[in-house]
Amino acid sequence: MHKKLPSSRYRAIRQLVSSYLIESLSVFTEYQKIRPIREENIPLHKGRDFDRILYISGVALQISKYENVSAMEIASDIGSHFSATCSNDFHVQIVSPGWIHLELTHPLLAAWLQDIAFGYPGVVGELWSTGAGEEISPHTPHTPHTLFTAQYAHARCYSLLRLAHQEGLIKLWQEGQQENYNESLHSSNPYSPSIPWLDGDRIRLTHPASGRLIAELVRVVDQFECHGSVKWETAALTLSQAFESFWSHCRIFGEVKTTSPELAQARLGLVMATQSVLRFLLEEKLGISAVMEL
Repeated sequence: MHKKLPSSRYRAIRQLVSSYLIESLSVFTEYQKIRPIREENIPLHKGRDFDRILYISGVALQISKYENVSAMEIASDIGSHFSATCSNDFHVQIVSPGWIHLELTHPLLAAWLQDIAFGYPGVVGELWSTGAGEEISPHTPHTPHTLFTAQYAHARCYSLLRLAHQEGLIKLWQEGQQENYNESLHSSNPYSPSIPWLDGDRIRLTHPASGRLIAELVRVVDQFECHGSVKWETAALTLSQAFESFWSHCRIFGEVKTTSPELAQARLGLVMATQSVLRFLLEEKLGISAVMEL
């Protein structure tokens, strides 16, 4: 049984982190009689590590500039409340001189990957298509190389998933459904197999190329929810390159399928998540077809 995300609203992890941070900050500011900070003014950025999903906030440093309270004291109080309310979802660390480090736990990361892999084209796609972010018109000129790279990566994802289904490694559609993974996801009763993301309480995908791909998926989905302009061609190209690196280093079939079927299935789950996000990037943000073969 997979852990469920705290709220279906939070497809972007940054948005989830921000919601928790705002709650913790509101408790602190009320207790200390300090002026509250508007949500859009709270500093929060994603760390660059590929081996973990880490967000860093300098809100305590920001508050300490205008209040007679040390940044470390502010950060510690906010971090304590954060830990008390969501210790199962995030590991909290306070770093001098007042940084708040919030690392996503592996069970929640697994839940997020499952949600992105299977919830995206229907409900999530509708959610994001009406969300924030600057859309790129289908008539805007695109770089042919970038678009081909993204379309090729999407088609590669689809071919890998179809092959895995044919070989019995994973079941992507139910008997009687049209043999089409995309159509299955769009159906009124989509098939959503459980992916063995975790080995105990740790994510099964430990190869650096897997970490890079997961980090790129998180980054792109965060961008879907951001306000302001985003270079979607660059996002599509970077994600496609991360997928190609993953595919060249992390095999699914052959010996891996035979000796480590759960690892193979987890890697397939990552392929599904990538295909879903690439499809949304291509169709909704770049205005071109997400082809299934080239």
